[in-house]
Amino acid sequence: MSQFTLDHLEALIAVRAGADPAESHTAKLVARGMSQAAKKLGEEAVEAVIAGMTGNAEELTKESADLLYHLLVVLHIAGVPLKDVLDELASRTAQSGIAEKAARKPV
Repeated sequence: MSQFTLDHLEALIAVRAGADPAESHTAKLVARGMSQAAKKLGEEAVEAVIAGMTGNAEELTKESADLLYHLLVVLHIAGVPLKDVLDELASRTAQSGIAEKAARKPV
């Protein structure tokens, strides 16, 4: 089993974000800014959906890795730590998803 975690990936992204964009894909994404990074995240999400719909587990695995990576890049650009996202998820496990949605205030 892999010992690699999303925390490791978040730390790696933070280091590589400060590298030369000519030498680092992460730095290039960060240099292009939020709108381009978010657009790439959306593209990866669509690719993961398509892989899920086709039932190809290998493709879904690869696309899910791309999706998680790009999500963490977007979070990095926005200054949102992964811990905040995990804390939000943890807070939602205290009740069922149905109860949680029912308790949300309408927008």
